[in-house]
Amino acid sequence: MSRVDGKVAFITGAARSQGRSHAVRLAEEGADIIAVDICQQIDTVPYPLSTEEDLAETARLVEKHGRRIVTMQADVRDADAMKKAVQAGLDEFGHIDIVSANAGIWSSNRTWELTQEQWDDMIGVNLTGVWQAIKAVVPSMIEAGNGGSIIITSSNGGVAGFENLAHYVAAKHGVVGLTRTLANELGRHNIRVNNIQPTAVNTNMIHHDGVYQLFFPGDPNPSREQFASAFQSLNSMPVPWVEPLDVSNAVLWLASDEARFVTGVSLPVDAGFLQKVGAS
Repeated sequence: MSRVDGKVAFITGAARSQGRSHAVRLAEEGADIIAVDICQQIDTVPYPLSTEEDLAETARLVEKHGRRIVTMQADVRDADAMKKAVQAGLDEFGHIDIVSANAGIWSSNRTWELTQEQWDDMIGVNLTGVWQAIKAVVPSMIEAGNGGSIIITSSNGGVAGFENLAHYVAAKHGVVGLTRTLANELGRHNIRVNNIQPTAVNTNMIHHDGVYQLFFPGDPNPSREQFASAFQSLNSMPVPWVEPLDVSNAVLWLASDEARFVTGVSLPVDAGFLQKVGAS
């Protein structure tokens, strides 16, 4: 048997990047998928977000592995949309066993120069959206009585305080607290709750001028190669970033029975970033 054979995973931000990788990796190991993504732009985000075509490609890749998938265009900030997505999954599969609360955005500004829209969008997606997704799923998991695993995507920013990212850091710290509380509340139902704290991941979220300019503010056109060299210096292992699959493998482990007594933890997938910067 595969490691999550017969299980159903609800994944937010599933149209591309980490979310798509999580969906495909879990499908490879036997899970059916409920894939949710906003598939439209948020004005304060300085890079293109996913499209409906991206979500369709996730579905194609999951089906390629012989698994079923339900997709829905939905904003994690919208409670009704989350409830509808969960119900669509339950109507198709009958149960949900795994939640990957993965949807997230990035933007930057000095704390006192953040606009209200930047703050509201960031907290809305990266913190409130995590809560909305979990809130929508948990009642059905408790009622089913089969236990389960909830995996929240945090960040090294859930531990460390990064300049120019106060709203992002606040949200990622927030989901760490949410993890710990939910682990206590849901443990009696055999539902485990953990979060993952990646370093930079090789996706569109880090490869754009907004991020590059934070590292090279005096350079009008910093290159990917320059950024790779700069970011590698932050990790203790000789890599500038990890791949989405590296994070997906951690999600898979936490979702599987191999981690059946692991709950309430923050799992770095960070090439030693937190060790090097001395965060704890």
